[in-house]
Amino acid sequence: MSIKTNKSVWRLLAFVAPAFALYAIFLLIPTIGGMYYSFTDWNGLKRTYGFIGFANFVDALTDDPDFVRSLGFTMKYVLYMVVLQNVIALLLAAFIETRRKSKAFFRTLFFMPNMISTIISAFIWTFVFTQVLPQLAERTMLTFLDQSWIGDPRVSFYSILIVSLWNGVGYMMIIYLAALQGVPKSLQEAATIDGAGPFQTFVRVTLPMIAHALTICFFLTLNGAFKVFEAVYGLTGGGPGRSTQVITMNIYEEAFSNNFLYGYASAKSIILFVIVLIFTFLQIRVMKKREVEA
Repeated sequence: MSIKTNKSVWRLLAFVAPAFALYAIFLLIPTIGGMYYSFTDWNGLKRTYGFIGFANFVDALTDDPDFVRSLGFTMKYVLYMVVLQNVIALLLAAFIETRRKSKAFFRTLFFMPNMISTIISAFIWTFVFTQVLPQLAERTMLTFLDQSWIGDPRVSFYSILIVSLWNGVGYMMIIYLAALQGVPKSLQEAATIDGAGPFQTFVRVTLPMIAHALTICFFLTLNGAFKVFEAVYGLTGGGPGRSTQVITMNIYEEAFSNNFLYGYASAKSIILFVIVLIFTFLQIRVMKKREVEA
C-alpha cells in the first residue's frame, strides 16, 4: 500500500471517528451494557447485584402474563400497521402522481402530519376523540362517532391505529412518490398500447419497478411498529386495564414503575430486539428475492 493510499485511509478514519465515537457512547456501549444487565437482578440503584443467568428471560416468557399479552397486542398492531400504512401510502402516492397542477399541494397536505411529534399528535387526537367527535355526533346524524374511543378496549385499538397512520403515512408516501417518478413512462405507455388497463399496468409494470421502495417502506414500517410507544402512551397509557399495552410500555413499566427492575426490563428489551431482528431478516430476505424475480 502506497503512502498516498495510507494518507487517504487515515483521512477517512479522521472524518468517521467523531461520529463513531458518539455512536459508541450513546448507542453501542449502552446496548452492550443492557445485554449484560439482562442476566442480572440489578435494580438500577444498588452497586452490587447478582448474576442470575437466563432467569429473567424464563420469567418473562413463562411467568409474566402481562408481557405475553402485550406481545400479542404488539403483533396485532404490527400486522395492521405494515399492511395499512403501506397500502394507504402507495395509494396516496399513485393519486398524487396522476395530478398535474396540484402535486405540490397534495404532497404538502399529506406530509404535514409527519412534521408533528407523535406524542403531540396523540394529545391532539385525544381531544378529538373525547371532545370533537361526541359533539359532532350530537349535532349531526353521524351517531356512530359518539363512542368511547379511548375507554373501550374494543375501540381503543383502532384509535391508536388512526393516530399512528395519520402521523406516519406521509413519510412512506414520499418514498413511494420518489420511486414512482423513476418508473419510465415508455413502459407504461407500451403496456397501455398492448391493451392493459390502468390497474393491470400498475400491478404488472409499476409495482415490479418500485420493488426496492416496497422493501424500504416495509422495513421502516415493521421496525417502527414494533417500537411504538408515544401514540399508545399519549392516547390510552396502555389502558383500559392494560388492554392496549405494547411491549415497549411493558418494558417502561418494569424499569420505572415496578420497583425499578432494570435487569428484568433489560431482558424484555433483548427479547424485543431478537423478535424485531428475526422479522426484519425474514422480511428483507423475502422482499429482496421478489426484487430479483421482478
